[in-house]
Amino acid sequence: MVRVKSRYLLCEVNVSNRSSLLHLDDRAVAAAVKAAVARTHGDYGAALCSIRFCVKYLNAHTGIVLLRFPKKFYRLLWSALPFITGIETRGQKIPCFLNCLHVGGTIRTCQKFLIQYNKHQLHQMLPKCKNKEEKNEVRRAILSCSLTGEKMGLKGEESEEERANT
Repeated sequence: MVRVKSRYLLCEVNVSNRSSLLHLDDRAVAAAVKAAVARTHGDYGAALCSIRFCVKYLNAHTGIVLLRFPKKFYRLLWSALPFITGIETRGQKIPCFLNCLHVGGTIRTCQKFLIQYNKHQLHQMLPKCKNKEEKNEVRRAILSCSLTGEKMGLKGEESEEERANT
């Protein structure tokens, strides 16, 4: 049996009005990506988009999207992302663009990157806090993120090392 290899693109949806993110759904994002690939790469790109492409994860609150694409053709999708200028959903067009944060071979590597990325973003927010209450909230968020990330990272490394030794 042959393993099917895919690439996962972790993207961030950037919009001017954060409240419009709540209107997004995975079908609208998939349609926008397919349309962009069809515009930039023609019928060939549209045909490749119909093979095993899907939106695996969408967080409408943070604007994080995880796209799956076949390993051979993920660069076509990646090169078409800058041409997305808006996503049409529920009868309205949301002006936005997709920023590719990470390309990974598994969902797990994308999750690990996302934890590190969020931790880095929280560290950048800390100096911008206005009072002590906000700083304490950001510090709590950093600690909860880093403790979870460290525990997950240690468990994953130990199991991989144990597998390599056996």
